[in-house]
Order: sequence, then C-alpha cells, then structure tokens
Amino acid sequence: MALAGLLQQNAILPAMKANSKKQLLQELAAKASKLTGLPEREIFDVILQRERLGSTGVGNGIAIPHGKLTNLTSIIGIFARLETPVDFEALDDQPVDLVFMLLAPEGAGADHLKALSRIARVLRDQDMVAKLRATNSETALFAFLNEDHANAA
Repeated sequence: MALAGLLQQNAILPAMKANSKKQLLQELAAKASKLTGLPEREIFDVILQRERLGSTGVGNGIAIPHGKLTNLTSIIGIFARLETPVDFEALDDQPVDLVFMLLAPEGAGADHLKALSRIARVLRDQDMVAKLRATNSETALFAFLNEDHANAA
C-alpha cells in the first residue's frame, strides 16, 4: 500500500536539524504552512494539542504526529528524516529520527484514520525503515515512501 496521494516530493525533509520535540514540531508546522497556506501557529497548536493527549512517538525511532485543521481542503503528509534523533517521549523511550506528520481537514473522519493506518503499516516494515534511514536523498525517500507495499504488511 503506497503513500501516494498523501505525500508530495516537496513535502520531504531529508536531513532536518532539530534539538527538541518542540523545535521539530515547529519546523514541521513551518513546512506545512508553506505547503497549505495556513498559518504556521495554527498548525503547530493543533499538533501540540494532540501531543498533549499522548506522544505520537510509536516506537523504533518513529513518530506520526497528526491533527485536523478547519481550513484544510485535503489530507497532506510531510516526512522528515532527522540528522540527529530527538527525545519524543515515545512509547519505547527511544529517540525519534523518522517523522511522518499527517494533517487532515476537520471533517475527514474515516479518511484520516485510514491514512494514519497506511502510514503506520509502511513504517512498521523493517526493510522500509532501514532504507529510509540509509539515505538523505529527497528523491530516494520520496520513491521509497511511494512504493507499493501491499506485500509488506
């Protein structure tokens, strides 16, 4: 199951620098703002509000921060590969170096959950994770994330 449709090539950050979870989320919000035209602060607040409910650090160095925005028209994803892992208060207490942020329109409902499920399934694939960690090429990261993973789950 590919992530095509959720992720555009200009939404890949192949070598992001962040010193903390907060800085990481701010950088992702800034990128999302450029892609959507929505205010960076609004995006950051929605993501931070979701993180307060419980960390979206799912383990194995991976985080999937997500949120719903009133003025967003379609589901979008942003992928970041960090140069240095940061503490993300993940379930397994491991620092995070691969982040897939998902933003959805307020009324996305089941589509939002399906997209989260697709992302989680792709990022559970150990071979995929190894490939993502082994390159800092935007083009390669985009290609890996858009491969069809139907047999990987």
